[in-house]
Amino acid sequence: MNAKWIDIPNVDKQGFSGYLALPPTGTGPGIVLVQEIWGVNSHIRAVADQYAKDGFVVLAPDVFWRQEAKVDLDYDEAGTAKAFELRQSVDDARAGADVAAAAEFLKTLPEVKGGVAAIGFCLGGQLAYRAAAAGSVDAAIAYYGGGIHGALDLAEKITQPILFHHAENDKMISADAVADIKAAFAGSDNARFFDYPGVDHGFNCWGRPMYDQKSAVLAHGRTLEFLAEQL
Repeated sequence: MNAKWIDIPNVDKQGFSGYLALPPTGTGPGIVLVQEIWGVNSHIRAVADQYAKDGFVVLAPDVFWRQEAKVDLDYDEAGTAKAFELRQSVDDARAGADVAAAAEFLKTLPEVKGGVAAIGFCLGGQLAYRAAAAGSVDAAIAYYGGGIHGALDLAEKITQPILFHHAENDKMISADAVADIKAAFAGSDNARFFDYPGVDHGFNCWGRPMYDQKSAVLAHGRTLEFLAEQL
């Protein structure tokens, strides 16, 4: 896999970077892949590589760079404690602006041919949603986006296609919160929702006990179909 860390220069100070993975052909549509709270760790880098093999130019920005550069945590007790500590210090609006800046930067790379989408997981799902509201991406996908229900004032700003994946038994995002998100997009033809029965928050992450292979592959297939349509 042709992958490396690169600087993302179009922000207010130095130090912002991301993991860039290129497709086998060297060019393709772009994806900003937005991390969970464990950083751009081995799982997120593997997901970036997976989408690169699907033909996309993938940039996974270091969301926690303002707190600590290149966070790479395991899913064990110590890693999870550190992840939640870092999460508490994140300004969601500012992090969303950083993800939007990463998308704008990705558009300038010569390897990108076509549109740019944002895909995010948990916190990253919310930040992908914010990047869409900022108008910086052509489409967005939120896997169990934590905090979206608290930022529904942004929903009216999202006119691009957006796809939501939610877990039926999500212990982090209540059924009422999911219902509020759906209600915010009621009457809009740009939003699609898929609910996954019997699974919990994080079902796409094979490094965590709630991983569900069938739901993960179904969501991945739906995401690829959506990207093929939109980019």
